[in-house]
Amino acid sequence: MSKMNFRRLGLAAMTGAALALAGCATPFKADVARFQTQLPAPQGQSFVVEAGNPALQGGIEFGQYANIVAGELTRYGYRPAANGERADMIVRMDYGVDKGRERVVSSPGFGDPWYGGYGRGFYRPVIVAGRGGRRYVYGYRDPFMWGGFGPGWGYNDVSSYTVYTSGLNLQIDRAADGTRLFEGHAEAQSRDNNLQALVPNLVEAMFTNFPGNSGERVRITVAPPEKG
Repeated sequence: MSKMNFRRLGLAAMTGAALALAGCATPFKADVARFQTQLPAPQGQSFVVEAGNPALQGGIEFGQYANIVAGELTRYGYRPAANGERADMIVRMDYGVDKGRERVVSSPGFGDPWYGGYGRGFYRPVIVAGRGGRRYVYGYRDPFMWGGFGPGWGYNDVSSYTVYTSGLNLQIDRAADGTRLFEGHAEAQSRDNNLQALVPNLVEAMFTNFPGNSGERVRITVAPPEKG
């Protein structure tokens, strides 16, 4: 098989893999930090959900997300305050997504007979610094692939994509005196900035094993919705 055919075979395999990934729903992963001091055990205490940003209060979109939060609190044994009732707790939520940042990814070429089935090369992760000093594993580098056999054998496939960071803040105060009972923050990175999909997932992550261990930061994985 010629070198050119090797390349064509590699590109076909890469395209097939990309299409397969595009057709599969991936789990949603969020980093969640929660703190609580005097949050009462659920015994039917009443609550109201308000917007941390006054500009969101009364909005239809905010109302949808507030209903999701109310549903989670109800599931744990609290209850929404009735009309005209003074709530025992005030729940404030804020959410958003940034403008995104571009990432450049380098992946190995397929023109190397040591790649996938033709031999066994030596692999090591390619670590690239990300936001806030965090490190992300983007792929693998094989010295046999990256030009190890001279021109025509190894080449780089470089692509870029946009990553968005979304967040949800949640605070619960005692209505009588304003004492902070609980606060939590959930953050996630994704390839899209659709709040209608991101916020429900962030809420689910926030309320997984609620209220959690105070001061602990955990990675929560939310399974993708099942197809009907």
